Amino acid sequence: MKRIIIVFCCLLTVAALKASPVTITVSNPTDEQRQELVEVDASMVYHKLGISKGKPFRVINALHQEVAYQLTYDGKLLLDVSVRPNGTARFTVLPGQPRPVMPVVFGRQYPERVDDIAWENDRVAYRLYGPALQRNGERAFGNDVWVKNTPDLVVEHRYELELSHHAEIVALRKAGNTAAADSLEELTTYHFDHGYGLDCYKVGPSLGCGAPALLDNNKIVFPYSYTQYEILDNGPLRFTVSLTYETKDYHGDQLTEHRLLSLDKGSNFNKQTVWYEGATKPIDVASGVVIHNEDTTSMTMAGPMVIYADPTDNPAGQNFQIYVGVVIPQADVETLFVPNEGDANGIHGHALVVRRGVQPGERITYYWGSAWSKYDCHSYAEWLMRTTSLMTHLEKPLEVGID
Repeated sequence: MKRIIIVFCCLLTVAALKASPVTITVSNPTDEQRQELVEVDASMVYHKLGISKGKPFRVINALHQEVAYQLTYDGKLLLDVSVRPNGTARFTVLPGQPRPVMPVVFGRQYPERVDDIAWENDRVAYRLYGPALQRNGERAFGNDVWVKNTPDLVVEHRYELELSHHAEIVALRKAGNTAAADSLEELTTYHFDHGYGLDCYKVGPSLGCGAPALLDNNKIVFPYSYTQYEILDNGPLRFTVSLTYETKDYHGDQLTEHRLLSLDKGSNFNKQTVWYEGATKPIDVASGVVIHNEDTTSMTMAGPMVIYADPTDNPAGQNFQIYVGVVIPQADVETLFVPNEGDANGIHGHALVVRRGVQPGERITYYWGSAWSKYDCHSYAEWLMRTTSLMTHLEKPLEVGID
């Protein structure tokens, strides 16, 4: 019996030695304060900890506080880090059960609302449209922006409040009780601000904010609704969804569009990768923002970015702006304004970033996003600065080491 106990104790000692702490170092190569997610190879963390994949671990910062993390579908460990200008932050990883974490991002499909997929983080919210909407004939092609002024997750509640009273509002209108219907709609619709933001961004037959598109002789070949989707990550720090769109004929090629989209905690910008299956020759690909008739001048088109101060669906009533933009961080891109024929549907045109001659199978990664003048970005000048900072951060990413 003593021999068994000694052997068991030796095994415990070996396991403890193997499960030594791991240090993650994050260095900031810029002279700006940085607050963002960084990625670490999760398999390397498990290897250095000496524990098998899937075993729990904790991450501790320099103040000996536990910090939230996420393991992603593609094998990354995500950490939310804050690093001083030209500074360094260190984290210790230890085996053990992490504390519960409050999600800061969330998204899902809403089949109860014509197959919308909506997602949000602590700054922004978005949605794109599904096959049920396409079947009913509504022409809305691009990405929608839902403004919010709270770090809390609100999209689920917005849908619930809007949809739970829809039938009652329809019944009141049928009965001729317009005043009661209008009053109930005003209290429940997500098109009015109930203290935490609203949907007042016009999409319609446009790219909205940041949808990709093929160009044919500088004319936009609009996408419609997704046909398939898979949510790959759903918090607490990152939302990721894979989307497939309908096949289109493009100069004899049958092209199927694929998108991989993610939104991180604390970011105004989605990261999106797009590629077109079935291409046999180079194609022109673009992304950008719709420019509305109410404001045709508040935009900047420069290098790899376009940004715009959208006037909302009711400029006089809302009296605020929605800042939108797209960045394609590649040297071989150009900007292009494509006017809309006759300013139909309230659309003056599109401000685009274009990549010419995309090779068959080539993937383009870019960033699109928004901010609200009543929340975290109070002016167009601030939005320009934030977009410029994004480009700087992409050029000089935080440097991550593991020991």
